[in-house]
Amino acid sequence: MSTEVVGFVGFSRHRPSFTLETVLNLQSRSSEVFPMAVASSVLDLIGSTPMIDVSELSPNPNVRILGKAEFLNPAGSVKDRIARQMILEAEEDGTLRPGSVIIEPSSGNTGIAMAMICRVRGYHLKVVLPENVTQERRGALLAFGAEIIDSPGPEGSNGAVRRAIELADQHPEWVFLYQYANEANPRAHYETTGPEIAADCPEITHFVAGLGTSGTLLGVGTYLKELNPDVKVLAVEPPSGERVEGLRSLEDGFIPPVFDKWGGVDLLDGKSIVRPRESLIWTRRLGDVGVFAGISSGAALAGAVKVAERIESGTICFVICDAGWKYLSTGAYSDDLDTAATNVEQVIYF
Repeated sequence: MSTEVVGFVGFSRHRPSFTLETVLNLQSRSSEVFPMAVASSVLDLIGSTPMIDVSELSPNPNVRILGKAEFLNPAGSVKDRIARQMILEAEEDGTLRPGSVIIEPSSGNTGIAMAMICRVRGYHLKVVLPENVTQERRGALLAFGAEIIDSPGPEGSNGAVRRAIELADQHPEWVFLYQYANEANPRAHYETTGPEIAADCPEITHFVAGLGTSGTLLGVGTYLKELNPDVKVLAVEPPSGERVEGLRSLEDGFIPPVFDKWGGVDLLDGKSIVRPRESLIWTRRLGDVGVFAGISSGAALAGAVKVAERIESGTICFVICDAGWKYLSTGAYSDDLDTAATNVEQVIYF
C-alpha cells in the first residue's frame, strides 16, 4: 500500500447553485426525505444523515467533495451508529439483561452515544475516560447519567483501554462491549452508513475516513467495494506521536483488534498523513460553508483535498464525524492557528 502526502495548492471557489426553486423542490420531497413524522424512540433517529456538498473547498473544479453529516445524529456524532448496534446486538444474544452494568473505554463520542442509549434502555454505564479530555465531553456524559472513571491523561486512549480491561477482568458481572474489538462496530457502518452513501452518491469514486477505531473506514469501505471494486478507500491518520482529534496512528503501538478482522490494510488503497495544524485549517474552512465541525472532520477533509489535487475528476465522500461544540474550550476555532494547534495536541481525542 503506497502512502502519499501531497502539499496544499490554491483552490477555486465555485459555489453550488441554491435557488428558491431548489428549496421548494426540497420541501415537496419532504415526505420522502423525512418519512418519519414521529419517532417512537430516539434510537430511530440514528442514521439516514444527509450529504453536504462542500465542493466550494475543492482544489479541482472537476472533483466534487461531499461530506456525510454525522453530527446530525441525536447524540451528535457518527458513534451513535456503533453504540446502537453494539447494545442492540448484545440484547439480542442475551449478553445484556435488564439492569446490566456496562463498562467501556472512550475518549468521548462513543461514551456519549452509549450513555444516551443506556439512559433510554435502563443500563448503568461506566466510561473509562482519559483525565485530560475536554470538559464539554465530561458534561455530556454526566448529563446522560454515565459514571466517569478517570485514566491517566498521558497514556491517552490506550491507557483508558488498559484500565477498562483491568476493571472488566475484576468485575466479570459487568458487560464489556469494547468498541475496538466488537465486530458490531464496522457492521453498523456496513449495514447503514455504507448503503446510505451508495444510495445518495452512486457516482462515488473515493471514500476518505479517519482511522480511529477503524469501524467507519472498514464498514463503509467493505460495502462500497462490494458494490464497485473500483471505489478507492483511503485512510487518514496523524504522524506517529502526534495527536489529531478522533484519529490514531497505527504506528503508535495499538492496532484495534477489529481492524485486521475486517480486512485491515488489504482493504485500503492508500493512506494520508495529516498533522494537527493542517486539521485545524480545514476544520475552520468547513466554517466557510456553514459547517461547525469537530477537528477529525477537518482532518478527513484535508485527506479528501489531497486526493482531489492528484486525480483528474471524481466524487469524493468523507465523514463529518461530529460538531465542534465539544472542542470550544481548546480554542480550536478562536485562537491564532499556531496556538490552537499547540492546545489541541495537549488534549486527548481519539
